[in-house]
Amino acid sequence: MELRSYLQIVRAHWLAIIALVLLGGIVGFGWAFIQPKVYTADASGYVSAGSNDDTGNALVGDNLAQSKVKSYIDIGSSRAVAQAAIDDLGLQGVAPESLVNRITVTNPSGTALLKVSATGPTPTDARDLAEAWLRGIATQIQVVENGGTAPTTGVGVVQLVPLDSAVLPSSPSSPNTRLAIGIGLIAGLIGGFAYAMIRHTFDRRVRSAEAVEKEVGVPVIGSIPIDRRFTDSDRLVSMDGATDYSQIDDDAAVAEALREVRTNLQFMNVDNPPRVIVVTSPLPGDGKSTTIANLAIALAAAGQPVVLVDADLRRPTVSKTFNLVEGVGLTDVLAGRSQLMDVLQPWGNSGRLMILAAGKTPPNPSELLGSERMHSLLSELSGQAMVLIDAPPLIPVTDAAILTHNTDGALVVASVNKTTYEGLSKAMQILERANARPLGIILNRVPRRGPGSSYGYGYGYGAYTTRPSEESEPVPAAEDPISAAARELDPTLFSPRSGIAPVADPPTADQTRALPAPAEAVTRREMRRQANRS
Repeated sequence: MELRSYLQIVRAHWLAIIALVLLGGIVGFGWAFIQPKVYTADASGYVSAGSNDDTGNALVGDNLAQSKVKSYIDIGSSRAVAQAAIDDLGLQGVAPESLVNRITVTNPSGTALLKVSATGPTPTDARDLAEAWLRGIATQIQVVENGGTAPTTGVGVVQLVPLDSAVLPSSPSSPNTRLAIGIGLIAGLIGGFAYAMIRHTFDRRVRSAEAVEKEVGVPVIGSIPIDRRFTDSDRLVSMDGATDYSQIDDDAAVAEALREVRTNLQFMNVDNPPRVIVVTSPLPGDGKSTTIANLAIALAAAGQPVVLVDADLRRPTVSKTFNLVEGVGLTDVLAGRSQLMDVLQPWGNSGRLMILAAGKTPPNPSELLGSERMHSLLSELSGQAMVLIDAPPLIPVTDAAILTHNTDGALVVASVNKTTYEGLSKAMQILERANARPLGIILNRVPRRGPGSSYGYGYGYGAYTTRPSEESEPVPAAEDPISAAARELDPTLFSPRSGIAPVADPPTADQTRALPAPAEAVTRREMRRQANRS
């Protein structure tokens, strides 16, 4: 892994890393808070030997003191000194070993000094113990230097002279709260990095287009950002051509992403562009129905005649999405109960988007979708328009694989942070076993910021955009090359003989009976925008 990869991992899990760092600091502070406070006091003494009458004797005495002081360190940790301190302080019932554990005797290098450090639960206890311990060492040195008995008169040749009294400590020496917090923060940081690496290793959810293409081997032809304004009853995006990125909103970002998908589809195979496309997903909930609905609107906005077929006969949603008449549609045509012209429903004001709803739910969806009659229907529709088919998910049922086998290919919609690489790979294997062609993958619900984001709308695009003005004339959208080629082959697109209403003329009264008016099919968001313009 490169350094950039590690930075992406940290960026993906920065909240967890910060949380663990703070948790480590809190744990360190809590540990220090509950620990008993310990105070430390220091007392020191000077080992003196011989007399200082002349320089020679002083030098000999100093050498003797430095040679003796090292052996006095062991005397300072003896039970005899501890018992002397107990007697001095009147600590009845205290074991000498417990006091020895509270004492540290050291000799600074190159000196004849003995330093005694004593700990206690209070500043006074620590100071008194240090001073009593130093007096006990002095007494024990006299005993050792006098042949094992305490001197009755005078002092020995070598003696320990206390230099100063122990200072009363002002703050506890243990626990060290700052050190505990620092260690906790470092431990939390290490734990946060470890957590991020483990999550990255075991989290197999789709994160980015590059990782999808590397793992699955199928190109990503579009990334659709999250639109939090979508609801169950309002999931359509306006394709009015607005490109003012300085005032971008959720709808415009999604619309621009759909235009990118539309362009990639048009130039996927210039000589033989796909005409019948299945849109599916590995599992339910990936947003395939919303994606295909808005993709159909985007293709129609570019001048392309489009027929949207709801072939999800198990859980149809297209009629509800477009606010159309439910209960009649594809299954009625396949069963011979209705004519195609009777169930096709126009949507929008352009007349280029026709919708074939699912109809009544049949007991055998797979057999119905794989029938020769379904194949003939798709061939008839594709001769006059681009056909988009909303199919069920690939993994739970076989409907989408059966449909894709008889079409130009499938677009697989994967939801970022939800679909797993294993699920996506399994969906591709299902298509491969059915001899079906995957045209590409569409990433849905791509985050706008953070790791995996593919959008920077509103940042750095000012030089390439023009804010619409009142004096400017509207520029018509360029005609889609697929639509132009189709009109050259057959100028009577959507003619009555094909069972589809003409593009130029509005539908007749018979064709639109029991259907909502086009204005009623316009989404609430478009209605609000029209009101704002007026």
